[in-house]
Amino acid sequence: MDLVEALNADGALTCVVGAGGKKSTLYALADRLERAIVTATVRIPPFGERVAEVAVTDRPLEAIESAEAWPIGVVAGREGSDRYLGYDPETVDDFARDLEADVSVVVKADGARTRWFKAPADDEPQLPATADVVVPIASAKVVGRRLDEEHVHRPERVAATTDLEPGDRISAADVATVLTSDRGGWKDVPDNAAVVPLLNMVDSPELEETAREIARAVRDRRDVSRVVLTRLIDDDPVVGVV
Repeated sequence: MDLVEALNADGALTCVVGAGGKKSTLYALADRLERAIVTATVRIPPFGERVAEVAVTDRPLEAIESAEAWPIGVVAGREGSDRYLGYDPETVDDFARDLEADVSVVVKADGARTRWFKAPADDEPQLPATADVVVPIASAKVVGRRLDEEHVHRPERVAATTDLEPGDRISAADVATVLTSDRGGWKDVPDNAAVVPLLNMVDSPELEETAREIARAVRDRRDVSRVVLTRLIDDDPVVGVV
């Protein structure tokens, strides 16, 4: 199963949340979709060469309709030299409703400051109401690490969602608990959206075993169609599906 099929992203509005691979997931999908829009409802670093063109505009639909190369990055503005500003979720809803059926949208819907694991703040995630798919992400590498700011974005939020205390070792069950919590990966998911959890950085047989343990615990807690295991730096990034 390829990544687009695994995440049901073809022709969909797909939002990525969590930590440990959001931007990599965005670009891996954009590379594999026929016509993809990469955007955000939060701040996002520059796209670099990961998109064919970038439109900084308050009229995103016009920019999309005039695009000559794909994928296209579409953002609301700039913040200094190192970040773009995303749109509010309602703006994404507005332009997504008017897209042709073969155009896909991939959205960065929260931030994690390059950490491997997180639970969202009160004002996160910023999910469009018309999201078709929400992908909560965590790194398999966080299992066995301590609950601290080196590895976890907002560790106090993870502690509040689990039985962990600061400095405790994170278990596979802890990762599954956060991914499936209404205060974690399921926070504010629109009623009609499918949720497809993704475990990234599955870089070895040992990490695949860890990721499968997390995935089984996720499926024990939630009725999901699948949990996707990835190594997103690979040309064929899907390691497995549980």
